[in-house]
Amino acid sequence: MAAYVISEVEMRDQAAMEAYRALAAQTIAQYGGRYLARGGATELVEGGPPAKTIIMVEFPSMARAREWYASPEYAEALKLRETALERRLMFVEGVVPA
Repeated sequence: MAAYVISEVEMRDQAAMEAYRALAAQTIAQYGGRYLARGGATELVEGGPPAKTIIMVEFPSMARAREWYASPEYAEALKLRETALERRLMFVEGVVPA
């Protein structure tokens, strides 16, 4: 069953953000992930506070998403993350087909 990694981010440093994005994208692909949304326009329809930048990545399974997050390859990107951006990160299981 697919799993989704959803990030809500706010950029802190442009150069660090670009370096983080490049490293993160390489590791996501390496672990079988693919971007579904990556920083497109958001429109808050209900609730608050206002939406920040949203990134959605699909992995083949929750196990694979966790493996990616804990990987030594992604650890290199995480070193940049604190400088690059502030974020909330969520892992969400996909829906089992009926």
